[in-house]
Amino acid sequence: MAGKPFFDTNILVYAYTLDEPRSERATGLLASGGVVSVQILNEFVNVSRRKLKFSWDSVSRALAHFRLLLDPPIPLTVEMHADAVELSRRHGFAFYDSLVLSAAKRGGCRILYTEDLQDGQTVEGVLIRNPFAQA
Repeated sequence: MAGKPFFDTNILVYAYTLDEPRSERATGLLASGGVVSVQILNEFVNVSRRKLKFSWDSVSRALAHFRLLLDPPIPLTVEMHADAVELSRRHGFAFYDSLVLSAAKRGGCRILYTEDLQDGQTVEGVLIRNPFAQA
């Protein structure tokens, strides 16, 4: 896991959204491998069912694809929860963003791909990159 990128939910969602201009980039990132957490998989299921109206079969196929491409997900633990509380308090991030950062740290990831935090910022050894930001 160490050194591999961590993917936020939006990367997974874009990779599976038709007519999405960010889909090609997201698909390419996932194809290179990386890490997610159980939280990210949970959020993917929620978004794909609620917003994208995926069938349960489509959701299951996507989750199986993630298992093939990505490392085993980082489990959600009480220690991650406590770390996320501290990250949120110290840096002013929303709690769930802090939970994503905590998982990236626990996975030994040096890059977090997300649209939800400031591109280029480094937080406790994790570089935040928005892969869809204009160069």
